[in-house]
Amino acid sequence: MNRLFFSLSLLAATSSVGFLGNKLAAETLAAEPPVGNKLSFDRDIRPILSENCFACHGFDAKAREADLRLDTRQGATEDAEAIVPGDPQASLFVERILSTDHDEMMPPPESGRTLTAVQKEKLIQWIEQGAEYETHWAFTAPTAPTPPKVDGVDHPIDRFVRAKLDANGIAPSPPADATTLLRRVSLDLTGLPPTLEQVEAFQREAQTDPDAAYQSLVNRLLASSHHGERWGRWWLDQARYADSHGYSIDGPRQIWKFRDWVIDAINTDMPFDQFTVEQLAGDLLPDATTDQKVATGFHRNTQINQEGGVDPEQFRVDSIFDRVGTTGTVWLGLTIGCAQCHDHKFDPITQKDFYRMFAFLNNQDEPNLKVYPDDVDAPKLGVEKKRLENELRTLVDQHADSVAAWEQALDDDDSVRQDLADDVKKAIGVDAKKRKLTDKLTILAASGALDSLDEVKTKQARIAAIDRELAKGVSTMVLSERSTPRQTTVFIKGDFTRPDEPVQPGTPAVLHPLNSEQELATRLDLARWLVADENPLTARVIANRIWQQYFGRGLVETDSDFGLQGTSPSHPELLDWLAVSFRESGWSMKELHRQIVMSQTYRQSSLARADLSEVDPLNLLLARQNRLRIDAEIVRDVALVASGLFAPKMGGPPVFPPIPDGVMSLGQVRRSWNASKGEDRYRRGLYTFVYRATPPPALNVFDAPDGQSSCTRRIRSNTPLQALTLLNDAAFFEFAQALQKRIEDEGLESAFIRCTTRKPMKEELELLEQLGSLGAARALLNLDETINRE
Repeated sequence: MNRLFFSLSLLAATSSVGFLGNKLAAETLAAEPPVGNKLSFDRDIRPILSENCFACHGFDAKAREADLRLDTRQGATEDAEAIVPGDPQASLFVERILSTDHDEMMPPPESGRTLTAVQKEKLIQWIEQGAEYETHWAFTAPTAPTPPKVDGVDHPIDRFVRAKLDANGIAPSPPADATTLLRRVSLDLTGLPPTLEQVEAFQREAQTDPDAAYQSLVNRLLASSHHGERWGRWWLDQARYADSHGYSIDGPRQIWKFRDWVIDAINTDMPFDQFTVEQLAGDLLPDATTDQKVATGFHRNTQINQEGGVDPEQFRVDSIFDRVGTTGTVWLGLTIGCAQCHDHKFDPITQKDFYRMFAFLNNQDEPNLKVYPDDVDAPKLGVEKKRLENELRTLVDQHADSVAAWEQALDDDDSVRQDLADDVKKAIGVDAKKRKLTDKLTILAASGALDSLDEVKTKQARIAAIDRELAKGVSTMVLSERSTPRQTTVFIKGDFTRPDEPVQPGTPAVLHPLNSEQELATRLDLARWLVADENPLTARVIANRIWQQYFGRGLVETDSDFGLQGTSPSHPELLDWLAVSFRESGWSMKELHRQIVMSQTYRQSSLARADLSEVDPLNLLLARQNRLRIDAEIVRDVALVASGLFAPKMGGPPVFPPIPDGVMSLGQVRRSWNASKGEDRYRRGLYTFVYRATPPPALNVFDAPDGQSSCTRRIRSNTPLQALTLLNDAAFFEFAQALQKRIEDEGLESAFIRCTTRKPMKEELELLEQLGSLGAARALLNLDETINRE
């Protein structure tokens, strides 16, 4: 029987509307894309089942209805016999999805889910073709596909993209003009707009050899120290970095050394596998360096509840829940956290898998580490200080009898005591058993027991100098492995007060095996497992997330969910090529950046096209670039550079630019905010101190994450508050005043170029001139072009 005729006949047979039902179904089918001849389970069928069926008929046995499992072939065709491969008519599954009986139809009406006619047709066709299942694409290790041959196209990325465009009869957009491309790649690689001088230089070079000029530009931007700042912020989003503890009290914390480590690692192009290992287990590496220990601050970015009366164990466990979920999200692109209380509803991840991962992160202490500048040899200085102090203690002991006799004499003649210096009186007033070395030395010097104080003063001066050197040390939050591991158990329904069966450290069974030389696997084993060649996810996830920054959308749109509920890749072969290329380059992030920005796909114009509005309105096929609102911190950075106030200083403690009055009274605890002076007032947004509960409004209004949880993709809202911030926020008004001076010194056209990179049209200049120099400056910083990248 003809497949289409059969399915429509069944619809008619089970429908009370008969012929009308046939007609509506046929019209629906005609309105949607036609079903192909050979269906792919992973591409065509799994998304339908995942969205509509797996919640009740999937991996989670406890939630499974009617003992029917549809996520495996055995469950669907053998155990429950709901599907008869090759025979839709004999399949109860087909009968149920076509039924209009409220008690029989699937999905049930109360679920809120409905299958379209095309989806039903696909399911029927799939069964007719044998109901073959496939391993989910994301759980199969990527192999490097050969880029398709396309006439006149050389770059591998372009060959994948053009082949798909050609197959759909769509032409790519022309290249963006030189100034647009200059601003685009400058913002994307460094987060800073080009200066007026850089604009002029690039335009001259591009006139002679545009490709060579662009390649030279890309190399220079990748070598810039500002590249690490731009892409360090991208990683800090995922690390849920902020400068306070969170929860309602939200006290300040010091962990900026981790932030600086991330920036340095990206600037030196630390291989991503090493980047991973040091953050998850740097302290467990042989002869771990201070920097490798600092890197473990990644998982100290969890919140800390400082309220009185809290159960410390509850919030310690909550922190580990967060660390497990974050690890799964950031490296695997899986919602592992959903298995905390029960088996995952959709993905093949058991609750036991979750607690095996939990076990890796349950055996740490959470100390603070003192970090010293490179020119301060803290261990050596510590040894020297201890030697000097021991020598002084010996001196004190040698004269103990004389000092005791002198003190006794003071008791006999109180008038002598009255003539002593205040510091001596204070030292004598301390109980003899509680005196510090400094007290004893003060008394010894006053007693006259020493013929000369020179030796003591030399040694005391050196100890003071050592203390000044050691005071340069900065405290930062790190992880440290416990010598005695905690026992980890499954928690019933995720409740830490209801421990169940014990578990050992381990990884989800659906993925590649974990290799460990230890009897009990460690965080180091976990870190190496994440970046093993056999891992099907990490390289794909990171390559996709980096791609997302350049196009506003990943090749997999659900960048943090590569599981069964996630979207399929728009360009699966390209994604695999990027992943394998990334890994085979030695996990070089800079090389991946270079590959993307050198492609013609990236360099296309972002102008909207009427011919795409019907065939590809979301630009999934990449026939043009996407216009993107720049990140919150970069909105500030662009204004700083344009106004001439930008302070390029890197690293160090966070700074406090001006914020509106009253902001710090909005939390449970009123905090002080003393606006920075000098260059710290004009540093990049990356370095601004961020309280989780009361973030700076100028960052918050432009969608900066608050550090409460891992953020793998920022939203891009468009609200009136953003315009009001750019016009009236104290910091931006100060930027406008500085830009006003530039307008008065250099002219309006130069200021326009500083903000947008392009020359203004005559009409634009005439309109701006009517506003006056300050009004023009405020308008320029508020331009749509200023806060967007084309």
